[in-house]
Amino acid sequence: MFHKEGYKIIIVSLAICIALSIAADYFVSNSVIRGGIIIALIVLLLLILQFFRNPKRSFSLQEDHVLSPVDGKVVVIEEVFEKEYFNEKRLQISVFMSPLNVHVTRYPVGGKVVYSKYHPGKYLVAWHPKSSEENERTTVVVNAPSFGDVLHRQIAGALAKRIVNYAKEDQNVTQADDSGFIKFGSRVDVFLPLDTKVNVTLNQKVKGGVTVLAEK
Repeated sequence: MFHKEGYKIIIVSLAICIALSIAADYFVSNSVIRGGIIIALIVLLLLILQFFRNPKRSFSLQEDHVLSPVDGKVVVIEEVFEKEYFNEKRLQISVFMSPLNVHVTRYPVGGKVVYSKYHPGKYLVAWHPKSSEENERTTVVVNAPSFGDVLHRQIAGALAKRIVNYAKEDQNVTQADDSGFIKFGSRVDVFLPLDTKVNVTLNQKVKGGVTVLAEK
């Protein structure tokens, strides 16, 4: 199963790969070179399919849990001063996505969207300390019954050149539903109240909508 954000790219890529394979078969007489071209095209197509896969999952939804918004690896757990929305200290948990991870972004909590904003910006590598403030990004805040306002931020990286955000202000959303998509990986930051109990550790692998990042 593939995500809707990948349909167009998958169809175009498939058409290009088929056309180039036919051209290689027609114009390249050396069988080794021809075979190498076809294998390279197949590998490229498989990578694109990997990027846009959207596996079916069972979710256990709990108001007092904060779920990981994406698949990836926990790279930050620290207290920071969040200045875009809260203007106060918050607990930040960041998950880095490689190009091989599922790229769907899910709501870490359910509730009402009270803030949703897109910021154009740079494409620094996702682990750069300034990427959270200077890269292309979207910021979404959901008011959740157990936590109050919870902010999650999609951040583009060196490969990710397009962020898709579905969140609309005043919209009621369900925990683990799709909130957006980051094409070709990057990272997502989650900002929580300081007294939130963290359930993950640095470098831990997590699954979007499944792994509990934190709880009340």
